Amino acid sequence: EEDSLSPFIRLQEKKKQARLMQKALEVKEEAFKERMKVISCRWRDLHAKEAQLKTHMEKSGRILKENDKMRIQALKKASKERERKMQKESELLRAKRELETLRNKHQKLCNKVQKYSIFNKYLEDVVKISQFEEIQEVIWRYKTLVRMHKDLLQSQQGHKDMSEQAKVLLDQYMAEKEAEILQYKDELVQLQLRFDQAQSDVLPWETRWADIQNTTAEKTLKLATIKMAILNLFQ
Repeated sequence: EEDSLSPFIRLQEKKKQARLMQKALEVKEEAFKERMKVISCRWRDLHAKEAQLKTHMEKSGRILKENDKMRIQALKKASKERERKMQKESELLRAKRELETLRNKHQKLCNKVQKYSIFNKYLEDVVKISQFEEIQEVIWRYKTLVRMHKDLLQSQQGHKDMSEQAKVLLDQYMAEKEAEILQYKDELVQLQLRFDQAQSDVLPWETRWADIQNTTAEKTLKLATIKMAILNLFQ
């Protein structure tokens, strides 16, 4: 059913595009006619202006020779008129090309409509033997089913992706925790070794501390004796 309806849907869309293209073509042709009228009027005005300019230049030859400023202005004006003429000709050529392009597109759409017209007859037969009253209802029903199927596939894929992502995160979490446990075990062993070493070093350090205290007491007594001797000698 999907394979048979898709060409008809394309047919309906191509028909719609053909109608829109036909309207656009008519608008373009109307605009082209109006533009041609305007260009024709401007063309006649341009010829009239050129004739007037020529007549004026013939009558004012002596004045133009004496006044370079007026001659330069007239030349600029003629140059602008020629530019406008060339611009209008360019616009006319571009409009003709656009019109030809639209005609080609319209012809292609007409060919496609003719090609897919067989599916219109098929859907008409479907409507006759089904509960649908119009072809458009069949198309709407088909699009609804396609959209629901697409949403279902996306939902299933989303659940699958979430499940896989959760599994990956769980594996990462377990691996991190196992690594932390191993690290804590190693630290515990190191701390135990340091604690044992510290306990074994306590006695020598205590003995050394006692020696340091005794030596300090002797040095202090000796320093006091020296200070007293210095004081006596000073006095």
